[in-house]
This record gives sequence, structure tokens and C-alpha cells, in this order.
Amino acid sequence: MEEQKKIYMGNLEFGVTEDDIKKLLTEKGITPTAVRVITDKFTGRSKGFGFAEFDTEEETEKAIEALNGQDLNGRALQVNKARKMKPRDDFGN
Repeated sequence: MEEQKKIYMGNLEFGVTEDDIKKLLTEKGITPTAVRVITDKFTGRSKGFGFAEFDTEEETEKAIEALNGQDLNGRALQVNKARKMKPRDDFGN
């Protein structure tokens, strides 16, 4: 998974699904290769953020421009390029 072709989407309303995000992107003329809403492993509830991947860097930039600040279920999305996850110790630090 190449980071320059992946976006982070924050401030998601907890009821937003991967299909909701795919639909929003499709309405903007952008086709993601993958969409994932991050959920709590114990409760299954959304953590309020997710990721989407695209075939090209151009589509990635187009998605950021189209979605950043966009209202989805009453919340303004925060969208930017995804960064690599930093290593954590066993305590989540």
C-alpha cells in the first residue's frame, strides 16, 4: 500500500459506513480501490476515522480537494494524505 495514494479521513460521524464514503467519492467522479472505516476491536463501533486508497496520485489529490471540509452526516470531514503509522510499544504509547 503506497502512502502517496492513500488518504486519511477524520471527523467521521460514528454511523458513517464504508459504503457511504464510496458513494460520496463516486458522486464526485472519483473511484477508490479500497475504503476502510476503523473500528474498535472490542465494540465494533467506529473510531471516527478511516482511509481510502486510489490507483494514482492524481486521484488521491482530487479526493483530498473534493472531500476536505465536505459535510457528511452533519460533520465536516478532515481529509489529507495518510502518514505511515509510528511503531508503538505494548501499552499503546
